[in-house]
Amino acid sequence: MDTLKILIVDDETNIRKTLAYCLAAEGHTVVAVSNPADAMEESRRLVFDMAFLDLKLGEESGMDLIPALLADSPWIKIVVITAFASIESVVEAMRRGATDYLSKPFSPDQVKLAAGRIARIRELETQIAALKENMQRLGPEDRLQSANVGMQRVMEMARKAAPSDAIVLLQGESGTGKTVFARAIHAWSSRAARPLAVVACPAIPSELLESELFGHAKGAFTGAVRDNPGRIAACEGGTLFLDEVGDLAPGVQAKLLRFIQDKEYERLGESASRKADVRIIAATNVDLQKRVAEGRFREDLFYRLNVISLTVPPLRSRPEDILPLAMDFLAYFGRANRKRMLGFTDEAQLALTSHPWPGNVRELRNAVERAVILSCGDMIGRADLPESVVPADTALKIGDPVSLAAIEELHIRRVLAASASLQAAADVLGIDQATLWRRRKAYGI
Repeated sequence: MDTLKILIVDDETNIRKTLAYCLAAEGHTVVAVSNPADAMEESRRLVFDMAFLDLKLGEESGMDLIPALLADSPWIKIVVITAFASIESVVEAMRRGATDYLSKPFSPDQVKLAAGRIARIRELETQIAALKENMQRLGPEDRLQSANVGMQRVMEMARKAAPSDAIVLLQGESGTGKTVFARAIHAWSSRAARPLAVVACPAIPSELLESELFGHAKGAFTGAVRDNPGRIAACEGGTLFLDEVGDLAPGVQAKLLRFIQDKEYERLGESASRKADVRIIAATNVDLQKRVAEGRFREDLFYRLNVISLTVPPLRSRPEDILPLAMDFLAYFGRANRKRMLGFTDEAQLALTSHPWPGNVRELRNAVERAVILSCGDMIGRADLPESVVPADTALKIGDPVSLAAIEELHIRRVLAASASLQAAADVLGIDQATLWRRRKAYGI
């Protein structure tokens, strides 16, 4: 994160010009204003990483602007500049949320040092957030590797697309690794030092999804007790990953289309337009063209998203990857559960390679984790694998002394295994895809 978007707020023309010239020469994007009203207008229009703020702005106080800027952009780092520095004023500025301060007069080297320090802080914040997320989800499936020619071709296309800012549409069944591809594309891009925001569209109620993406102003609706910058503003300069984009409500589709076309949007409860520099990666497990034909997805949005389309193959079409992935999962969950696991028996290997894996890599991960936890020896046998992979001789029947949840889980697994797509399975079950997605998540399917 070598360059920053910097806001300068100072009522002295020479100071503004000098600061702007010094910072622009270092490659930073600079906007300079003379008063709090213009500062707030620019803060709502653009997303800034840093602000140089004079404490005395004519008849107004820059001190009151600190919490206002932070409410609009919680991540902004504010450096107070003043010719009347005192211990009391510095302490008060820090108490209100300022990060640093400079006393006038200051040299260009001091300005560059302050900007460099903030750039490093912002970079560390992004790295820490990414590390926290990685610790929560780290596993073998997050490594992109495959012996399958088709999968290798998709990986190569992803590497070629990553350095550009083109929108990437990832298609494929649920559990194939579309999120892993999205994270890899972001990591391979020039935006890697900036945030990656992941929005699971089916997991957020449609009435809240607009606020989650674009943000809202305090009081915009019942329960909006504070300003929310939204995911787009939070990943300024980075990447926004929309998982299961086919489930977006029509109103959100229209706003997303406008943002893709113009890089502009409005927060709920505000009329002022904002700009953001964000790359879009979208993923779907449904046929978007079919949804367009059915009138459930905007045709213009589909063509905007479908710039570079990558279809991730299902696990059943790359059988050479099943056992290597299973061994990786075995080693991973063996360490996690403090068990010494040596491998799979021949019968277990045959069962793994014979199963169609409707839940793809996610289903394989869950099957191996369960087997490791329940196994008594150092080898995973056929009996250690779940019934969905190795059907039991006596199938569960209606009326057996088991919970409704067990019946529902087994029924969903069997319908998924017998269905050609998730939409077909949802139709058989009599529920929509969002409900099916939540059921699968709850049962680890």
